[in-house]
Amino acid sequence: MNDTIVLIGTRKGLWIARSDEARREWQLQGPIFDMEDVYSAHIDKRRSQVRLFAGPASSWTGPKVVHSDDLGATWQEGKIAFPPDTETSLERVWQIAPGIDRFTVYAGTEPGAVFRSEDGGETFEMIRGLWNHPHRPQWGAGYGGQAFHTVVPHPTDPASLTCAISSGGVYGTEDAGVTWRAQNTGVQAEFLPEGQQYPEFGQCVHKIARHPANPDRLFMQNHGGVYRSDDGGQTWDSIEQGLPANFGFPVVVHPHEPDTVFVFPLGGSGGRYPVGARASVWRSRDAGGTWEELHEGLPDDFHVGVMRDAMCADDHDRAGLYLGARNGSVWGSPDGGESWSLVAANLPDVMVVRAAAL
Repeated sequence: MNDTIVLIGTRKGLWIARSDEARREWQLQGPIFDMEDVYSAHIDKRRSQVRLFAGPASSWTGPKVVHSDDLGATWQEGKIAFPPDTETSLERVWQIAPGIDRFTVYAGTEPGAVFRSEDGGETFEMIRGLWNHPHRPQWGAGYGGQAFHTVVPHPTDPASLTCAISSGGVYGTEDAGVTWRAQNTGVQAEFLPEGQQYPEFGQCVHKIARHPANPDRLFMQNHGGVYRSDDGGQTWDSIEQGLPANFGFPVVVHPHEPDTVFVFPLGGSGGRYPVGARASVWRSRDAGGTWEELHEGLPDDFHVGVMRDAMCADDHDRAGLYLGARNGSVWGSPDGGESWSLVAANLPDVMVVRAAAL
């Protein structure tokens, strides 16, 4: 695997960046799905032929899930829609995530639902157990809308799945989606009145990540808090000490180091740009015990944020890290965040970045 591919989803289309293993010079292709919102993307390497996924949404034709088996040259549309009896229509696909089986693909949507495909993304079926959960009528909507933006399958148990919604919190199933339980113990909802900030559900989770080598450990970036769970999401403990701020959107686990985690702190829910306008990724190598700033090559005077799915790692032996910002810039690091350089600039508002070695 000597090449690198990066999918960049924006508010006005999808771009594909290509490089070699050095990841210093990039060729950019796009826009694909011009003028369509692309909030989700995935690079599926589970089969002999790489399959790219994207979730574009057009103001005229609506949202869809598409896939490409020729690295973006051509695209085919899958079938995804709310069942007629729900009296609901699909507004946006926020998440595309692979299951254990090479043909299983999940999609998290707005309105808040999770769909499952068992044929590689050709067709999707809504998971009824989550849609029918008694909490659903009370779920709120963040600034971006009410959406299941996080779908984290268990790496070895096909019946186990963890999902998160803004704003409703974390939900998990151990029976392939038949029943679901709220998993928010220890997570603060700082926007609620004093004395009511630790409810059973209603938290505004921004993102959750896990490493397959340690599936019971989950990392969370919340709306005002960074957390770790060591019991599969049953309980959560704060790991924000040492960070410049506890607000942010993405959280990424190093692909080869289960105890290494990255976040991009923002100054707060008001300004939503880095503290001091200094763009920095913060890394912990001890599962959140301590944190260090990674800034070399990243800009100052950076008055924009990085969204929940706009930071990721590739799977090279020497893993790379990537982030896309709301000013249309995309930055890459071939050395796990130690140094950064520009991958792309002057794109539309970046919503999702996904990368892989080819």
